[in-house]
Amino acid sequence: MKQKELSFWLKFIIVGIAVCGAIVYAAALPYLTNYLDKQGIMEAGKSLPWLITVWISAIPCYLVLIFAWKIAGNIGNNRSFSRDNAKYLKWISYTTVADVIYFFIANAVLAVLGLSQPSLLAAAVVVCFFGAAFSVCAAALSHLVIKAAEIQEENDLTV
Repeated sequence: MKQKELSFWLKFIIVGIAVCGAIVYAAALPYLTNYLDKQGIMEAGKSLPWLITVWISAIPCYLVLIFAWKIAGNIGNNRSFSRDNAKYLKWISYTTVADVIYFFIANAVLAVLGLSQPSLLAAAVVVCFFGAAFSVCAAALSHLVIKAAEIQEENDLTV
């Protein structure tokens, strides 16, 4: 697969993730909270703070997609192993870990205030675990890309 084609498919997937995320945040989560209210799992009015907490956590997720878009653009411009991509991957890692910390603390505060259910806190812990794993992967990729960029710069100088 050529780099322009790879860049196209990466951008296509990024747009797909953004659309799916918008559907989840705008439709699925409000439907879920409404369902939890009707089933008596959450008391009426207590689901809105949780929903707002989740909506706020969407902001860093979309920032990650912007960074991923920039990486895909660099790949299309034959700059796969560049310091810019390493920087974007580092920012993806930082953004993700900040979102994980926010999401965990916000859900813990909601649970302490009685505005959330223990099952939602347990689900938040699982989400935070996967977010932390994603952050570590992005940080490791950033390190590898910077090393590859250094090797590429050395090779460019010798030729």
